[in-house]
Amino acid sequence: MSEIPQDYSQLEARLTAEYPSLSRRLQQTARFLLDNPQEVAFATVAKLAAQADVTPSTLIRFANHFGYTGFSEMQQLFRSRLVDELPNYTERIQAVRSATGETPDSTQLLWEFANANREVLEQLPGRTDPRSLELALDIFERARAVHVMGARRSFVVASYMTYALHHIDKRTFLVNGLGGMYGEQVRVIDAEDALLVVSFSPYAEESREVASAAHERGIPLIVITDSNLSPLAHLANVALVVHEAEVKSFRGMTASLCLTQTLAIALGVRQDKARDRKSTNGNAKRA
Repeated sequence: MSEIPQDYSQLEARLTAEYPSLSRRLQQTARFLLDNPQEVAFATVAKLAAQADVTPSTLIRFANHFGYTGFSEMQQLFRSRLVDELPNYTERIQAVRSATGETPDSTQLLWEFANANREVLEQLPGRTDPRSLELALDIFERARAVHVMGARRSFVVASYMTYALHHIDKRTFLVNGLGGMYGEQVRVIDAEDALLVVSFSPYAEESREVASAAHERGIPLIVITDSNLSPLAHLANVALVVHEAEVKSFRGMTASLCLTQTLAIALGVRQDKARDRKSTNGNAKRA
């Protein structure tokens, strides 16, 4: 049995390979999906069925044929494609409007973003492995200094983590690549330090290179990413997977910021307990 395609390019390749063996209706559906990926990303099943001149059940049967539990699961691949291939916000907005025919007002958008982010925050604790959290904290606690890196939209999370660690008195450096000097900044990371890299699909090349360089040198590496299949996950000592909210091809950062805040505060609590133990032991010896 063929594996279920995990991204748009895999689905496209499988549709192309299996096209000759599909029924006439499924071939018609395949042609429509590949010719109209932006419309498929956001329109309802009923609207897409009307445009493709097939029944809604045909779309669902098509998705089931390729291993998906329903059409919405397959539709998510088309939405992710927009995020990966249309990095410009203006292009994404135009794509959404052309696909859906709607122009949402500001209040409607606020409700949509707020509800989507609320849902991922509620799911975050259950999706996060407690052992991975503790292992990450172990590495941070032992580290002489923590270096934090995030490129492009991930930079927001990396800069906040740097800020938060400074406020719990943890020696911290932001790997910002100023002047294109990512390589130089990584080379000063000591074996007794630790590196945190934040990277989400389509995974910035700078992030891959920094993580790979740290891995080769044996520097303890923690990664915050969006999939266990991320090219950075297999390099890490600890990979923390975060699923962010997505509204009309725009992905949030709420869950990642919540996770980094948790890591920083939890580390602060550990450090405070360690200071208390030292103080108690010192008083006991003097007594």
